Amino acid sequence: MPAFDPTATTTMPIGSDADLAWVRQRVRQCAAGLGFGLVQQTKLVTAASELARNTLVHGGGGQVEITSLADGPRRGIRLAFTDSGPGIGDVDLAMTDGYSSACGLGLGLGGARRLVDELTVDSRAGQGAVVTVVAWVTGAPADRRGNG
Repeated sequence: MPAFDPTATTTMPIGSDADLAWVRQRVRQCAAGLGFGLVQQTKLVTAASELARNTLVHGGGGQVEITSLADGPRRGIRLAFTDSGPGIGDVDLAMTDGYSSACGLGLGLGGARRLVDELTVDSRAGQGAVVTVVAWVTGAPADRRGNG
C-alpha cells in the first residue's frame, strides 16, 4: 500500500471480504496521518467497516473514495461509499436502530451515523446508493512518545 499523502484522494474497490480489510487499513492509515487520536480512529474505522460491508452485501459491491479535508486549521476526512445495487427504498427506516434488510443486527447506518460528524445518504430504489461520512479531528493528537 502506498504511503499516506494528505492531499490525495484514494479510490478503493469493495468487491470481496479481503477488500473490506484493505479499506479498514487504509482508513486507519489516513486518519492517523491527519492527526486523529486513537479513539477517533477506532470510531472512524468502525463506521467505515459497517458501510463497506453494506456496500458489499446490500449493494453487490462498489467502491469507497477517501478524501482528506481542510477547513482553515481543521483537518478531516470524507469517505464516500458508492454502489449500483438496488438502492435504499426508505432511508429513514434504514437509519432506524434495529432495522435490517438482511437478518443482521440492524446497526449499520444508524451506528455509523453516531460514530462520525456527518452522514448523508443519496439513494433511489433501483439506482444504487452513495453513503458519505465526514469526520473532523478534535483536540490535540496524542503524544505517541508517551509524554502526554
